Amino acid sequence: MKYFGFLARFVILPLTMLGIFTWFDAKRGKKLPNKLSALPPAAILGAHVGLAVAYTTPWDNYLVKTRVWWYDKKLVTGLILGYVPIEEYTFFVLQTALTGMFLLTMARYTPSDDAPPKNGWRYRVGLTLGLGAVWAWSVYNLITGRKKLTYLSLTLAWGLLPLMFQTAFGGDILVQHRKLVALGIVLPTLYLGVSDSLAIDSGTWSINPEKTVDLHIGGKLPLEEGVFFLLTNVLISVGMTLMLSKESPKRIPPKLRQWLRIRE
Repeated sequence: MKYFGFLARFVILPLTMLGIFTWFDAKRGKKLPNKLSALPPAAILGAHVGLAVAYTTPWDNYLVKTRVWWYDKKLVTGLILGYVPIEEYTFFVLQTALTGMFLLTMARYTPSDDAPPKNGWRYRVGLTLGLGAVWAWSVYNLITGRKKLTYLSLTLAWGLLPLMFQTAFGGDILVQHRKLVALGIVLPTLYLGVSDSLAIDSGTWSINPEKTVDLHIGGKLPLEEGVFFLLTNVLISVGMTLMLSKESPKRIPPKLRQWLRIRE
């Protein structure tokens, strides 16, 4: 299965269906709840696409350069930027759009608590410290050169760093919208995990067994690939929820809020 064939079947098709559903919702006047209307959804989605490409590009190029994973040259167009085929950059954009569109769809139908929980600092501190411990463990593995943990540790060190900033800023906001966040994480992760295992089976890309823990979810999906999809969908769902929430602008300095034209 060619890489663009994978994208067409497993990403572009469901993304198109979500776009059609969004159009129908707009025609029916179905909108996001007021508590999730701090910024225009299209602007938030566009910002996350840009961030995904900028943040993932150097990390993914390093993975390919060091042979953590590789692709079948016969199954890509041959246009390479750095060490990564153009299809991979396209995937950055499409996965972010798919998960983001799914979250926005669920947000129109998922109820949440009226306000963040009391003593919200406990959630912010607790979540951030927990993630920080796992992040420190992954960095330790990389420093000490534990080869079998290479892919897992690179993924955790890369993905948990921005997530810690997110939870420190609004861990309690995420608890307020926990149903929405959970839907935005779990369903896309399961779907993309199954799709990824099919692509690996067909040889579209391959994972280096020497740099993985050799554990497979469901007997097929490498653990590291599952963690990758989990973390990326967490970053997208958490980031978009925080940017949508009307609680978030209250935590931004007034001058910066005015410059960004954000209303409380």
